[in-house]
Amino acid sequence: MEFDYSWWTFLVRWLHVLSGIMWVGLLWYFNFVQSPTMPKIPDELKRGVSGYIAPEALFWFRWAALATVVTGLLLAMMNGYLLQALTLGFADKVAKHAAIGFGMWFGLIMAFNVWFIIWPNQQKALGLVDVPAAEKPKAARLAGVTSRFNTMLSIPMLYAMVSAQNVY
Repeated sequence: MEFDYSWWTFLVRWLHVLSGIMWVGLLWYFNFVQSPTMPKIPDELKRGVSGYIAPEALFWFRWAALATVVTGLLLAMMNGYLLQALTLGFADKVAKHAAIGFGMWFGLIMAFNVWFIIWPNQQKALGLVDVPAAEKPKAARLAGVTSRFNTMLSIPMLYAMVSAQNVY
C-alpha cells in the first residue's frame, strides 16, 4: 500500500466524519436524552449525572467539535477549495463550494458556541468552577438554550455537508 496524497485525504475525511458523528451524536444526546430526563431523576441521584457523566460527555463533546473543525478545514485545504467554500462559492460561482461553505460556516458557529458559550456556562452550572449559587441557574439556561440552537443548526449543517457531495 502506498501512502500517497489521496490516501492522506481519505484519512483526513474519515477522521472528519468520525469526529463529526461523535460531536453531533453527543449534541443530540444532551438535547434529546439527558436534558429531558434530568427532571425525572430523583434528587439524590442527580449528582451521578452532573458530577460524573456530564463532565465526561462534555469533555468528548468539546474536543470532538474542535477535531471536526480542524479536520474539515484541513480537508478543504487539501482538496483545494478552502477559500472558495469560506466565501460561500462567491469566489468561483461553484454551487458545490457554496453548499459545503454553508455547512462549514454553520459548523464554525456551532464550534464557537461549544467553546465560548456552552462549555464556560456548563462549568458554572455543574459546579466545576466557583460561582455564586444565584449564577448557576442562569448559566445552565444559557448553556441549554445555546445547545438547543446548535441542535437546530446541526440539521442544515448536515444537509449542506451531505448535499455538497451530490452537487456537480
